[in-house]
Amino acid sequence: MTWWSYALLSALFAALTAILAKVGVEGVPSTLATALRTVVILAFAWGIALARGEHHALPSLSRKTLLFLVLSGVATGLSWLAYFRALQLGPASRVAPLDKLSLALTVVLSVLLLKEPMNWRLGLGVVLMVTGALLTLK
Repeated sequence: MTWWSYALLSALFAALTAILAKVGVEGVPSTLATALRTVVILAFAWGIALARGEHHALPSLSRKTLLFLVLSGVATGLSWLAYFRALQLGPASRVAPLDKLSLALTVVLSVLLLKEPMNWRLGLGVVLMVTGALLTLK
């Protein structure tokens, strides 16, 4: 499979995440719901890593790699906490598009921090993503 196949699968599973989480977070404190979901993700991810034998690479990871993976994990945790609370308070059809503004922010940050190239099509795509997200507000 290609990178875009995995990206499309990610989008599909993210959409399912929003719908399933919206139903699951009803009547449950959002932080507890996030914690329960995280336990499932932890077991699932470690199960796959162990089954594939990828855990053998742990000793060879650099401090930089570990630091950035830990920071990424903290950012993910904060994102999930905010997302579940937003789903608890608002409709999934409005929360999810705003959450997906992360797409536009990722493009901007990748250009600024990672020095990835920007062209007019990418810029237009970002503008359209932001416009689309804002149009869902009301």
